[in-house]
Amino acid sequence: MHYVTVEGITKSYGEKPLFNNISFHIEEGDKIALVALNGTGKSTLLRILCGKETVDEGKVWVHKEVTVVMLEQQNAFDLKKTILANIFAQDHPILNAIREYEHLTDQDGDPDPGLLANAITKMDELGAWHFDAKVKQILGKLNIHHLDQHMGTLSGGQLKRVALAKVLIDIGFEHKHTLLIMDEPTNHLDVSMIEWLESFLNQENVTLLLVTHDRYFLDSVCNEIIELDQQQLFIYKGDYENYLEKKAAREESDKASVEKARNQYRKELEWMRRQPKARTTKAKSRIDAFYDVKEKASVRIERQQLELNVKMTRLGGKILELKKVYKAYGDLTILKGFDYTFKKGERIGVVGKNGVGKSTFLNMLLGLEPADSGKINIGDTVIFGNYNQQGLVIKEDVRIIEFVKNIAEHFPLADGTKVSAAQFLQLFLFPPEKQYTYVSKLSGGEKRRLHLLSILFRNPNFLVLDEPTNDLDLPTLSILEDFLQEYQGCIIIVSHDRYFMDKLVDHLFVFEGGGEVRDFPGNYTQFREWEKEESRSQKQEAAAPAISAGKETPVTEAPKARKLSYKEKRELELLEQEIAKLETEKKTIDEKLSSGSLPYEELEPLTRRVGELIQLLDEKGMRWLELSEMEQ
Repeated sequence: MHYVTVEGITKSYGEKPLFNNISFHIEEGDKIALVALNGTGKSTLLRILCGKETVDEGKVWVHKEVTVVMLEQQNAFDLKKTILANIFAQDHPILNAIREYEHLTDQDGDPDPGLLANAITKMDELGAWHFDAKVKQILGKLNIHHLDQHMGTLSGGQLKRVALAKVLIDIGFEHKHTLLIMDEPTNHLDVSMIEWLESFLNQENVTLLLVTHDRYFLDSVCNEIIELDQQQLFIYKGDYENYLEKKAAREESDKASVEKARNQYRKELEWMRRQPKARTTKAKSRIDAFYDVKEKASVRIERQQLELNVKMTRLGGKILELKKVYKAYGDLTILKGFDYTFKKGERIGVVGKNGVGKSTFLNMLLGLEPADSGKINIGDTVIFGNYNQQGLVIKEDVRIIEFVKNIAEHFPLADGTKVSAAQFLQLFLFPPEKQYTYVSKLSGGEKRRLHLLSILFRNPNFLVLDEPTNDLDLPTLSILEDFLQEYQGCIIIVSHDRYFMDKLVDHLFVFEGGGEVRDFPGNYTQFREWEKEESRSQKQEAAAPAISAGKETPVTEAPKARKLSYKEKRELELLEQEIAKLETEKKTIDEKLSSGSLPYEELEPLTRRVGELIQLLDEKGMRWLELSEMEQ
């Protein structure tokens, strides 16, 4: 069934065009991700589709049988009412019955027997128990309890989860044909919630259009990507990896087309200059064609690459040391005798459920929160860069370029050169024409990007990043990842973005609750695999028949070879992966070297790299052999 047709729509705010003459279709069952830079019209386009914004030109047609339900970044709740009243605000017989039943059963003390009997009868008559179970599942998975709590008492993250719950409940009661539009649905969700939401959306027979920065979530849920780029729209079938490949190919093609147009433009410009003022009809047609070529030649291919060899303040031998640190808030124990000494260049991810104290832990490292007992010793050379969830705080409105120049005029590089504030802004996708915009005029995501940039521009040598990916668009995330991969200082990250964590961290601090913190040697995906394996093992042990108490155990036992520890098993697995990557890289370089077509300037670095690869393969091969023999 055909759900939505968008034909030639254009939208501008003042002189700023967001998109120009774009068209696309949405069919039943489509699950589409919308990708674009912050501030280029993603949220506006979503609001146009659900009738909350109008277009300047073009048409938007939605099938009369299709109901559009939208999760926005900012939600209009009645803060004086309870969670229950806001979630079940829609007037629907089944929803009304569930609201009445939940209100009675959620109260402290025993409900009135007569009222409860009437509520149960209504539920029976409407067949609402299935829906009630679904509602309870949604609320439970999103950690929404105490439905009589007033909305005004909730945090921003809790409000976001209530909004998500309301949308997911609404689509179960809407008409058969529903288009679900979601703007950053994974913000303020922990990883277990995100994984549950993936499963929920895949099981539901729903047509979906969403904006998300979570690439694993995108891959799990969506089968098509629409990109808004320089006011135009591009459609890619398939997953995120396919999108990156096709986008790169398109950009190369665009670059070649622009270069061709520029060459033609130069020739035509020379001809134009030679022409007398009296022009023939034939010449006039060529002049018209000249202006078409000029427009094509003027297209700017923006390909942002962040390759900064940062001149970082030297880290001394002593960085950060925690000794027997305890921290608790009332009944919530955050740390219980925590010990750790940070080493140069460490990249640590911090994971755990919401509310276990991850942000408090970061604040303790920064000296913003005291420990109850124990010592936190910070090295004299440490310069923290603190990217927190509070966001950008500016006393008075200023232009973007002025805000950055107030920090410093230039950013120093390791080779002694400097990058100006304006150049640094361009690297973080603030082009020259944008740099004189007032900060107050930026979108939420653009403000987050500027906040991040302002921290990096101060040149810290120890980055503390608390949910850095929230509200950042995918192009900005890619730039941030490139920067952090080249960064030589220490990094500690709290994030629910699994892709981001997998790409950057070496090991994890897993907050398990009750003050227990596990130091896990691997990235987030490896941790989840280990967790699942542990869960399977525990279930198998529980299912195995118990050994009878009267059964005698052998007095002597044959000696057993030492088993690998968990860390050694992980090391063995990682070595196998690393060796395979190194062998692939060596094979690729060997093929290049044997082709005979390489320019001289490329031969020396590739030959040097082959020597490095051979040495690495020897070292890792010996360690793999040692661990393999221990495992047998």
